[in-house]
Amino acid sequence: MPSSSVTPQKQAGLQRRMEALGIREADIEERFIKGSGRGGQKINKTSSCVYLRHLNSGIEVKCQQERSQALNRFLARRELCDRLEAQIKGEQSRREQEREKIRRQKRRRSRRQKARMLEEKRKQSEKKALRKPPEEE
Repeated sequence: MPSSSVTPQKQAGLQRRMEALGIREADIEERFIKGSGRGGQKINKTSSCVYLRHLNSGIEVKCQQERSQALNRFLARRELCDRLEAQIKGEQSRREQEREKIRRQKRRRSRRQKARMLEEKRKQSEKKALRKPPEEE
């Protein structure tokens, strides 16, 4: 991934991050597309827009932030890492939330909690009783 606009330290950092997430260059489908939008002839004539697709996860990224194709390649790979990381962490977080919910449901309530809950129920029933139409004698 040679580029003149991205420092070697940033490239090395991105490469380490990709390895940590298990992203290999062989798993990425990369295409260059002609840009669109504002920018005139330069955007419309050059293929500076980068399209990446991670074959294993199916995540697709399209980057056209800069005029430089090399910089867009770097930014697209960084975005791919961000999305994959969010997907992985989101899955772990969802599992943890489900476990915690089951733990809360199984846990016994304290005496104080029970008393508070029963008091709330009593107040609610009194409110509902006031909604009823008056009984005729």
